Amino acid sequence: MLRNFDESYLFFIGVIVFLGIIELCFRLGLHQRKPGDETHRTHITALQTALLGLLALLLGFTFAMSVTRFEARKNLVLEEANAVGNAYWRSQLIAPSARAQVPKLLLEYTKAALELHDAENDAPRFDAASATSRRIERQIRALAAATADNPPAVSTIMFIQAINEMAQINEKRRVALENHVPEPVFYLLFIVSGGAVAFIAYGTGLHGRRRLISTGLFAALIALVLTFIVDIDQPGTGVIQVNQESMERMQKTLEQEM
Repeated sequence: MLRNFDESYLFFIGVIVFLGIIELCFRLGLHQRKPGDETHRTHITALQTALLGLLALLLGFTFAMSVTRFEARKNLVLEEANAVGNAYWRSQLIAPSARAQVPKLLLEYTKAALELHDAENDAPRFDAASATSRRIERQIRALAAATADNPPAVSTIMFIQAINEMAQINEKRRVALENHVPEPVFYLLFIVSGGAVAFIAYGTGLHGRRRLISTGLFAALIALVLTFIVDIDQPGTGVIQVNQESMERMQKTLEQEM
């Protein structure tokens, strides 16, 4: 559900919710304030420290999960572009009747790979791009098999190996695009963040001083970090996207060869 929202909306929603929590908990703390009750204030301060430590731990682990997935997707783009290039150059060694058709099929395959990235959050487009990739793989294999000698030449075997490698990397890339940080983790982060902000605001209420600027800034920073993690976990949308330049350069190369 979170991935259907624009990241900027998530940021502003988070800030508004956190500011609402700050105001409510400050008033609650102000209402329950007893100037001589230092034990209660000390207890709340200890809870604030513990909850902020828990929040820092959860944010660190979740950020690491998002970055790891981001790096895996980025590396797979380069691997797939290299696999397509390898398949193209090996196709120059097979029979001329099949050789002429390979660049067009590989170009269509490259466009499908780029579409797979762009359609990450659009299930019908994503499935269609994936089906196109599979269809082209079958066509290229059938083309190589139809022109192969018996027994097949080493060049044909090498070409088929390149196509198999290309298909394997495409599957890895598809799985990597579908592999997100579990959404319940984001809900947990939001709940813990709200709890931390609530205890801070409640503590300021117990001391009878409204620290709106500092607590508001803290809430905005937490909302920004949460938004950043959600954004980096969605490589096809948002501010931080997986670079597709390797695949785009391969597409231009194949267009020039046709």
